[in-house]
Order: sequence, then structure tokens, then C-alpha cells
Amino acid sequence: MADARPRRITALSIFFGAGALISFTAVLALLFPESFLQSMWRLNPRARLAFDSMGTWAVILLESVSAACAFAAVGLWSGKLWGYRLAIALLAVNLIGDIYSTASGTEPRAAIGIPIVVAILLLVTTPATRTFFHARR
Repeated sequence: MADARPRRITALSIFFGAGALISFTAVLALLFPESFLQSMWRLNPRARLAFDSMGTWAVILLESVSAACAFAAVGLWSGKLWGYRLAIALLAVNLIGDIYSTASGTEPRAAIGIPIVVAILLLVTTPATRTFFHARR
């Protein structure tokens, strides 16, 4: 059963699927400011203020994040090399953002994301995982 998808890839695919859903929900909350979705901003009210200051660009950014996460989820789930590469790229961008946000003092709580993303990257870049995707090309 050499072609079986590793559990860590299944988990990462679900993780990216959740990211797509959450970022799309944020898009809807920004587009419909009087909706029941507004309560989601209680989790991070500073994010709402930051998105408000970006105007339409916030919606474009979150739509892009949602689409990228959805593509990564589908690519990982189906064992496509492009999905794996997209997932690694998205995790790397997230890591860079967390480092910048922490170092600049913009969002000190982003520091918690640094070891998490590093651990995920280490977990999914093992030789066995890379072999799974390269063997399926």
C-alpha cells in the first residue's frame, strides 16, 4: 500500500480546508457588516480594525487566501505535487508573516504561530512525505 496518503497529509489537507472556510467566512463578514457573522470579530477585534483600514483590499486579500487554501487542500488530498508545493509555500509565507508581526511588535501574539508552523513544516518535509508526492507525478 505504497500509494496510501500519509495521515499527516490528510490532516494538513483538512487544515487547509478549514483555513479556506474561515477566510471565506471573514470575507462574508466584511461584505455584510450587519450580519450575524460580526460576532466572529470578538476573537480578534484588532484584525477587524486592520481589515477596515484596508478597505476593498481586505476582501481581495482574504478571497485570495481562501482560494489558495482551497487549492492546497484539494491538491494535498489528491496527492498532487503542485498541492504539496503550494501548501509549503503558504506555510512559509505564514511563517514569514508571524516572524515579521512578532519582531515589529504589530501583533506580538503571532509568536505562538512560529513554532507551530516550523513544526508543521518539519513534519511535512520528511523524506517519506516528499517521496509520496514525487512518486505520484
